[in-house]
Amino acid sequence: MSESIVEALQIRKTYGELIAVDDVSFAVARGECFGILGPNGAGKTTTIRMTYGFSPLTAGVLRVFGLDVSRHARAIKARIGVCQQDNTLDPDLTIIQNLTVFARYFNIPKPQAVRKADELLRFMSLDHRSHSRALELSGGMIRRIVLARALINQPELLILDEPTTGLDPQSRHQVWERLDNLRRQGLSILLTTHYMEEASRLCDRIIIMDHGRILVQGKPAELIREHIGKDVLEISSPAADLRTYIRLQKIAFEDLGDRLLVYGDHDDHLYRYISNRFCPEGCVMRTATLEDVFLKLTGRGLRE
Repeated sequence: MSESIVEALQIRKTYGELIAVDDVSFAVARGECFGILGPNGAGKTTTIRMTYGFSPLTAGVLRVFGLDVSRHARAIKARIGVCQQDNTLDPDLTIIQNLTVFARYFNIPKPQAVRKADELLRFMSLDHRSHSRALELSGGMIRRIVLARALINQPELLILDEPTTGLDPQSRHQVWERLDNLRRQGLSILLTTHYMEEASRLCDRIIIMDHGRILVQGKPAELIREHIGKDVLEISSPAADLRTYIRLQKIAFEDLGDRLLVYGDHDDHLYRYISNRFCPEGCVMRTATLEDVFLKLTGRGLRE
């Protein structure tokens, strides 16, 4: 792996008796997109908030650009861009003003800030709305503006906390295209997301967290092969003899009661045999996804 731009060593965060992050270690290589996945309350947002100095560590060591975040937070913040979950644009300012005013935090001269803001608005395909106010924009436009603002200081590391939550599919894909473009340009990206398709499309490597701990880490495609296989057979209303057959054949599966998921590298022979013998109305064979890995490891119960 190339030089690490982020290095976390057994970091820990507690709130009284609540352990939000529990001895987590990972490294983000320079130039890669690294994803943190997990259900609600897994510790994703707490982890990245510690990374950009918003929340102090309880224990452990966390370095960004080789600098300890506990001692060099100001120097680190000058070199990163942060796109939080919420819309934090100033509703009284125009879009171009939101970007140029934010640039003052980095001591960027106004003429340079205006040029950079214009460039970012063109990159986000929003230059035609530069004099609109935030309240006049759609949710997808606002997310792109918040992303543009996070890039105003030309950061070496972009930190994104669920950047496309709540967006419609068209807006989400627009944001993905911009992030994919930035990644190809060599920008290092650290993101949290609930969207498995987003992680599969953007991330070079990921970790999946639950209850403050890392369950697995690696490349999305490798995790799919390791934990699920190439294919998934989905069988609705499975009969008892099918369950017996699957167990006798020692085939990996997950029993959801009214649905059976059979994992592995299946060929057409197994699919046809199960379909003809046990599923007179047919069953479904599909390509395994990162969502299969996520649900298998973190469970299918709702998290409130």
